[in-house]
Amino acid sequence: MIQSTLLFASVFGGLAVVFGAFGAHALKKILDNEQLKKFETGVKYQMYHAIVLLFVGFNFNLETASEKYMVYSFIIGILLFSFSIYGLVISSAKNKKLIFLGPVTPIGGLFLIVGWVLLSISILNTNV
Repeated sequence: MIQSTLLFASVFGGLAVVFGAFGAHALKKILDNEQLKKFETGVKYQMYHAIVLLFVGFNFNLETASEKYMVYSFIIGILLFSFSIYGLVISSAKNKKLIFLGPVTPIGGLFLIVGWVLLSISILNTNV
């Protein structure tokens, strides 16, 4: 579980850099400022939570159910939150807005919040 957590962290972190560069260079030509800000929000949240996954992978045994659910929550949250934003922004720039992604973003945010709550619980349950 630790290795897969760290793998997800590194992949999400690397993709955040790629998507950030893509947004700053290629998408800057086709997105307006508001769309670009939304895209950047997806990138920021993806990177923040990739860093959290690194922290979790290096500091927890990930043996308890709540620790495993914490990791799953962060992974699912990143996928639903950030990637739905990418889809919404890029599709709206092409005038083919994927409106079904609209409700996906807050569900992803909810998973991220659950991950943080489970992280708090895990920290309270550790003996330091």
